Amino acid sequence: MNSFINVLLLVVTFPTMLLSVFVGFDLPIDFLNTTGANLMYRFEIFLGLGLLYAIISLRRSVRRWMGVFMTSKTAKFAWNGTISRERKQRVILYTSIESIVMIFLAFAYNYVSEQTLFISAVLIFFAIESMVFLMVNVKNNFRVGVTSKAILVSDREIILIYLAGLRKVSVSQQTIYFDYIQELQLSFPIDCVEISERSAFFTSLEAQLDPNRVLFQNTTQK
Repeated sequence: MNSFINVLLLVVTFPTMLLSVFVGFDLPIDFLNTTGANLMYRFEIFLGLGLLYAIISLRRSVRRWMGVFMTSKTAKFAWNGTISRERKQRVILYTSIESIVMIFLAFAYNYVSEQTLFISAVLIFFAIESMVFLMVNVKNNFRVGVTSKAILVSDREIILIYLAGLRKVSVSQQTIYFDYIQELQLSFPIDCVEISERSAFFTSLEAQLDPNRVLFQNTTQK
């Protein structure tokens, strides 16, 4: 989920920065017979791009907070544990990088053109929000939970693995694979689960499934 959101933000960034350069440096736009500083509806265009940034970032933010809220309700899970230390370190690193990049972009936009003020404000707001999310939740709220219906991994991204239709669970090259009917396959990194908790995780998962329908392969190898 998080990678997809970052791709969307990157797709929005390229045309936004290009437009900012044309407007900020008053470059000619030949096919419109005008220049950047005289471009019609430039305020509305920048406003729309800022709203697009806000919608994409808000969607990610809401899903993150909802995820950690759900996994924090440990009593509702058959098994629930914090993510591994290695995973947590990567979450801290990647979230920090995301926030730094967003702040850098905000200042870059504002430097190129003052008309991007709203876009810059949106980026700075969500950069700060990401760091607040990290500081509030990194200690105990980034967790993995198993219920009778699904597996939920919640940290900087949300991974939801439904158990309905599952036919095989296997571990290969530090990844847990979930194979379903109609050749669907989902996965998540095994280091989402702390090494000392993996046996309990797989035991709990097996207890939620029909052993005559679901094959477990290599799950006893830690």
